[in-house]
Amino acid sequence: MQNRIKTALALAMATTAVVGCSKTPRDRLQGRWYGDAIENAPADQLTKATGWVKGTALEFNGSKVTVTVPAETPRSGTFKVTKADGDQVTVAFLRPEGGLDEAAFRFTADQTLLWEIGDGRSIVLTKAKN
Repeated sequence: MQNRIKTALALAMATTAVVGCSKTPRDRLQGRWYGDAIENAPADQLTKATGWVKGTALEFNGSKVTVTVPAETPRSGTFKVTKADGDQVTVAFLRPEGGLDEAAFRFTADQTLLWEIGDGRSIVLTKAKN
């Protein structure tokens, strides 16, 4: 009887730990992400594209997001995850003036995020360490 109680208690604690550790896609996005590299850029554009990517950053804070790209003023607004399938996430960026932009992301690790920009290309983003 006491073994069953101990087993049930251990199972309940393990289940709580597993459930408590899982993060939603929105939670996984939180923080500042810096551009690190670009995948599948044409060889003749790689140097220029990499320079642009290194100046790119995304910062997710609660439901707010700030997007920084070179040669432009950073843009802020709200965001929401509109679709999530495993490590694939679609995010809608809501501009204060009423516009809406969608972007596809894929987590490749806890600290690495691919921003899929089309034509088989992705910007590799690395999460800033706290």
